This record gives sequence, C-alpha cells and structure tokens, in this order.
Amino acid sequence: MTTTASRAVGRPLARIEGPAKVTGAAKYAAEYAIENVAYAWVVQSPVPRGTLTSVVVDPTTEADDVLAVLWHGNAPRLAEPKDPELAVLQSERISYRGQAVALVVARTLEAARRAAQLVRLEIDAEPHDAVLREDHPEIYTPEADPDSPAETECGDVDAAFAAAPVTVDVRYETPALHNNPMEPHATTALWAGDDLVLYDSNQHPPGVAAAVGAVFGMPADRVRVITEHVGGGFGSKGTARPNAVLAAMAARVVGRPVKLALPRQALFSMVGYRTPTLQRIRLAADRDGTLTAVDHQAVEQTSRLYEWAEQSAVVSRHMYAAPNRRTRNRLVRLDLPTPRWMRAPGEAPGSVGLECAMDELAAELGMDPIELRVRNEPRAEPESGVPFTARNFVACLREGARRFGWEGRDPRPRRRREGSWWIGTGMAAATFPCNVMPSIARVRRSPDGTVDVSIAATDLGTGARTILTQIAADELRLPPERVRVHIGDSSLPKASVAGGSAGSASWGWAVTGACRELRDSGGDEATFDTTELVEQQETDGKHAYGAHFAEVRVDADTGEVRVSRLFGMYAAGRILNPRTARSQFIGGMTMGMGMALHEEGVLDPAMGEWVNHDLGEYHVPAHADVEWIDAEWLDEADDELNPMGSKGIGEIGIVGSPAAIVNAVAHATGVRVRDLPVRLDKLLPHL
Repeated sequence: MTTTASRAVGRPLARIEGPAKVTGAAKYAAEYAIENVAYAWVVQSPVPRGTLTSVVVDPTTEADDVLAVLWHGNAPRLAEPKDPELAVLQSERISYRGQAVALVVARTLEAARRAAQLVRLEIDAEPHDAVLREDHPEIYTPEADPDSPAETECGDVDAAFAAAPVTVDVRYETPALHNNPMEPHATTALWAGDDLVLYDSNQHPPGVAAAVGAVFGMPADRVRVITEHVGGGFGSKGTARPNAVLAAMAARVVGRPVKLALPRQALFSMVGYRTPTLQRIRLAADRDGTLTAVDHQAVEQTSRLYEWAEQSAVVSRHMYAAPNRRTRNRLVRLDLPTPRWMRAPGEAPGSVGLECAMDELAAELGMDPIELRVRNEPRAEPESGVPFTARNFVACLREGARRFGWEGRDPRPRRRREGSWWIGTGMAAATFPCNVMPSIARVRRSPDGTVDVSIAATDLGTGARTILTQIAADELRLPPERVRVHIGDSSLPKASVAGGSAGSASWGWAVTGACRELRDSGGDEATFDTTELVEQQETDGKHAYGAHFAEVRVDADTGEVRVSRLFGMYAAGRILNPRTARSQFIGGMTMGMGMALHEEGVLDPAMGEWVNHDLGEYHVPAHADVEWIDAEWLDEADDELNPMGSKGIGEIGIVGSPAAIVNAVAHATGVRVRDLPVRLDKLLPHL
C-alpha cells in the first residue's frame, strides 16, 4: 500500500521522456523516417488583398524533381470547413499577405523550395486596410457568447465616475505578439487506402483528426493523428492548421507520403498570433481607496476571413470589488492574418491595462499598491455573485511581499539611484480561470503487474506525461516505474485540448476515475468518461491567483532596462509536481518579461505584414535577460475542482508579470510607458 511518504503526486519527479529528448531519440512531426516521402513547400501571397488569377510554373524547373504544383485552379475540392483557414487552395480570393495560395511538391526539400521561389503568381491586387484604430468606421461588437459575452455592465459607471473624488482614465496598448514555438508547425501525411495518417505537431490530436477528416469528407476515426512529442505551441497548435490539410491533400495527389514543415517566417502569418489591443481603463475610488467603478474597454483586430476575439477586458470581471462595472470588447476586421490563442488569451494583455491602471490609482491616492488591492478584495465573484471555491489572492500578496522584501519601499518614483542606474520595484496581480473539459481514459493491467494508461492527451513540454504517471501510480498504489502512459495519438480514448490551463485537470480526472474503477472492480481493464461530471460543474468562482513582483534598473544615459529580480507567488491548488510546476510558472513569467520589454510585431501598413518575421528581429528574452527569477506557491486545498484538487498553472505566469515590470520602470524613472514594449527610445527623452 502506498503511504503518504511514498506518494508520487507532490514529488519533483523528472520528466519521463527527458532522456529521449536530450539524446535525440524523441521523434517530432517532421522527423519520422517514412519511405518514398516527398516534400512540400508553401507559396504565400505577396499581397494582403486581391484575386489570384493564375499560377505559372517556371519553365526551367526540373520536371523530374517536381511532382505537383497545386493552386485553386487544380487542387482537389474540399468540403467547407467550420474554420475557413482550412479551406486551402479552394478560392481565388486573397485575404492577407502570407496566405497559402499554392503548394509545390517535389522529390527533395531543396527542389520543392527552389520551385516555389520560381513560381510566378498573377494577382489582381486591391487596396487594403491593415491599421487598427479606435475610430475605425467598421468597428463592431462580436456576437454574444453565453460563456463569455463581449459586454457586461452593472450599476451606473458614468455617474459613479463623475461623483468620485479620485479617478484614473488611461489608455494602454499592447502590440501584435507571435507564439514562436521552438518546433515549427509540421505534418507528415500518408494515405493507407482510404485512411489517413498524420504525424502532426499540435495540441489536440482528436480535434485535428475531426477537423481534417471533415474537409476530406471522412469520419474522424478514419484519420489517425500521431503527436508523440511537441516542441511547444503556446496556443498556436490548439486546432488544425493549414499545414495539416495541405500535406494530406498533396499526399493524395502525388500518391506517396508528403512532409511539410513551415519555415519560421510563415509562422508569423499562417498559424495565428496575439492581436494588438487598444485598451481604455477608467477607475473611480473614494479617498480611502475603495473602488466605486471599474470600466475596461478593449478594441482588437480580426481577419476578414474568420472572426476571432481575444476578450481582453474579461480579466476585470473577476479581480476587484466595485458596485459599478462595465467591460466591453470590440473588433475591427482587417486585411491581416487571423489571430488565435496565445498563452493566456484575454487575461495576458488585459491584465497589462488593469494592473497598470491600479498602480496609477495607487499613486494618485498616495497609497501602497498592495494595500489598494487588499482593500478591494471581493467576497464573491464581482459580477455574478457566485462564491469562490478558494481565493487566496491576499495571501499571495502578503507572502509574496515578505519574500520579495517589499516592506519599507519608498512609493515615490525616481528616488533610488546606484551609479548610472535608476532602481525601482513594482507589482501586479495574476489570475486565471480553472478550466476543465470532458476526457476519457482507459487503464489496463498486464499479467506482470504493470499498468498501461491510455488517453489522447498531448505533452507540449509541460510534463503532462509525467504528471499522469504520478496520478495513476497513486490511485493504483504502484510505484511510478510500473505505470506506462500512452498519449499523443488520436486513436486512443478521446481527450480535451492541451490549452486553457485545463490539461492536467481534465486528463487527470479521467485517469483518476479509470484507475479507481480498475482498483475497485479487481478487473483487468477500466474506462472512465468525465463528460457528465464536467457538465454538472459550476464554472464561475474558480480561479488560480498570484502576485508578481519585479525589480528593475534603468540606465540614465542610455535608457536600457534590466530586470534584476522577478518573483511570482501563487495559489494554484494542489501542486502535482513541484519541478514541472516551477518550470511552467517561470516560463510564463519569462514570456511576461518578453511582453513587457522585447516582443513586438512591427507592422508595415503599406505592405500589410510584420516586417520582423524571424527570430533575428522579433526579440524574445534570452538567458542573459533573466538575471534572477523564482516562483513559489501556497499550500492551497480546493476540493471542489476535481479529484486531484489541482488548478491550471500553464498560463498564470504571463498574467500580470508584464504589468509588474512596467510598474517597476515607472517607479524607477517616473516615466509611465503605456504602449508596450517598454523600449529605451520611449524612456530616454524623459531621463
């Protein structure tokens, strides 16, 4: 029998697949050795709007090397998909620069790339619009979503704002951000008769199987998607992307397996990104800091091809108490690629506006920013009134401040200097909802006493494979080495997407249920489906919380910003594996640093594209940028969530950490930058 001391859950087990990854044995989507494979290269549109009238193949192209050149004039017809981005090579219309308009298939990768470079596109270009602005004539409110409406309002915000003795009315902007997983989007496709096999880099094998099957008129069970290892996704691989459909189409046309790996530059247009946001935040308060009104409005962009809304103002619906409230999310359709999920969609950019505005309100009040937040701690969900299952936000503030050394901080800006460096500290709140989705797991016992756990989940590098092993080991009272977890295959029992910080909660619940049934029945196999249990759950009032603290220094002569310390304190339920949890927390915080100081898609409006579309010019934090970073957590029990008592931790690290850094820069220099990232050219004129 497993004792408390020997339990696997809660121990910092190393990643089970770690040795395979560091030795190169782990196979990614484009690395499987397939016989007689051909290679595909995407031809992308050089204009943001227009009509493709013809594709002309260069006569010097070696006919023996090139197997096919597909475009809307000769590509096989597909069924109309729910996601228009998957209707590849089906229409003459061009909706954004970088859209796939042709595909070259050749015997070698080099031949495919060269032929794609020589293809001549005949296009009737049209005027385009690529600039997001608040006064855009086509701005609109997206259709209501019952789970997350575009607008909410209660009380009289305008009257409260007019009557308040202290107010803040500020605008914050965040730029387009790009996911940039280490492994590009890639697919190896092969047909076995009328069945399709895809080795594909994605976050949801069953979802990809269903989506790709639908466009080819096939049931999902005729498409097998294998995703054993994934080199990151950050949301951009949450649904089927055009590469999967293009590879499958090409394989059917040429009658042999086809590999398609998107080049890094294509990841800036074909697979999604985080929309830029234009936010206006108005806060009204009494002189003691009690909020009387919160008004958070955001304008974002989507494409003309497909509507996708980031919902940046949603974070203000849950964080602070105030009797008068308004949130509003609006969209503008532009001739640009479709935005998609990126780590903490909504909460990440929205918390920049809210948490920086709270810092500005604290300055107006002459009040410590931590005490301002404590004073406005709600007893229940601020809008719905649903009780929280567990809200330890104030404890995160108090304990985080103690560990960071916040006490004694001079709230006045530009007061501490060491040599040429101005020194400042800042903080911000973090929150993310506790999501859970239906999943199915199967457990089988072998004659030798080992157990096989099967679920079509995906490990993006988060440690999901290891955590599921720990959960199953404890439920079956076995050591972890006697449990084998099988994931990353759509032919396994159906699992939810690896997204929304819901993976461990959703898959772990199914694995727990299957293991308990196997243990209690004494049989050799058990399957458990959480669908009914998940549908019965109340979704509101369930969140993970955190507090971020940053210390920065700013060079008075050059405007250079360095983050000396970045610390996160979290309340995220039961931590299943401290090693992988810490990795997730500090990974999110590092992305938050990038959001605050480095990352920015630089748009050329005339060309309708981001000109810094590679990792040479799109800057992300490197090791040298991270001088000191750490994360800790409270021992939190929340038994109303799932059998493990766990909360999602994959995204909360990027929520609030950018604002903590921006607030620290303002404290160091007295300069408040409201359009991210905080670059030296925005600081230097004021220093």
